[in-house]
Amino acid sequence: MAVQTGHGLKSPYSYHVYDERRVLLIMHVASPLPKKRARIEIIPLIDIMFFLLASFMMVSLSQTHMKGIKVNLPAQGAPPTNPNVKDYVAIRVSPGNAVFFDNQFVNDDQVLPRLYQLHAANPNIKVSISAEMMSIHGDVIALLDKVRQVGIQKVGYQIRAAPPSTR
Repeated sequence: MAVQTGHGLKSPYSYHVYDERRVLLIMHVASPLPKKRARIEIIPLIDIMFFLLASFMMVSLSQTHMKGIKVNLPAQGAPPTNPNVKDYVAIRVSPGNAVFFDNQFVNDDQVLPRLYQLHAANPNIKVSISAEMMSIHGDVIALLDKVRQVGIQKVGYQIRAAPPSTR
């Protein structure tokens, strides 16, 4: 079988196929309908993406639950009328179980009555406990137990950073 093109015809779209007995003319005829290529339109895709983004943001914002810690903020009010009523006392424990209330030495047997006196004068009194470096931990805990026994609820601790070691 042999293929020959343009055998007597002027059309580039035809060719002849022949063997020993017959000749067959094959012609390509163009379609009257125009060929359309597939296209992906970008504009509708962008619109869909903006819609999905807005929907996702609305759903995620509606499911956010604000969680926080309740804090008692100070209320604006008149200052205490009695200037002798203390609002704050600093208690320091020194080595040998020496206790100081605002840098005034108090005997060990007078600590509890002094705490009762402070609490009776101001039930919302704030206590700050500190200890010197060589103080015994048990003495500080014993003082804290006495503060809690009186009913004082606002207790703070003064802690100083340890000096850097030279190892």
